[in-house]
Amino acid sequence: MNIKISDLMAKRVISAEPHHTVGRLRRIMEKNRIHAVPIVGAKKEAVGIVTSADLARRVKDESPVSRVMSKDVIIVPAYNDASVAARIMRRRKIHHVIVTHEKEVVGIISSFDLLKLVEGHRFVAKNAPTPSKRTRRTR
Repeated sequence: MNIKISDLMAKRVISAEPHHTVGRLRRIMEKNRIHAVPIVGAKKEAVGIVTSADLARRVKDESPVSRVMSKDVIIVPAYNDASVAARIMRRRKIHHVIVTHEKEVVGIISSFDLLKLVEGHRFVAKNAPTPSKRTRRTR
């Protein structure tokens, strides 16, 4: 299976900047029903990510996003295979990876995007092996 990340990722990415407020980001995430927002710098490069788990902590709405964002952001190029994103998510135990093209944020891929890929391929369980029709001779 050679499916690229660019085929699965959400291409309409809503991003924020580090100086935006937590309250603004909460409203954006609720309105758009999203669970992660890349935080971008001046050149649209990823500098962090905020997830709904980050916003679940008690943080004042007036606080800057930079106070709650994860700075150890994981990025993956859009041209990589989807298996690369799956491996990163599984090993790091995360649900979102930011997708880039020449360091600029162009998308985001979630574990749910990867589950859609699996869902599209129906896996059929094989029948258990039957006992051999050859019988053993006893002496």
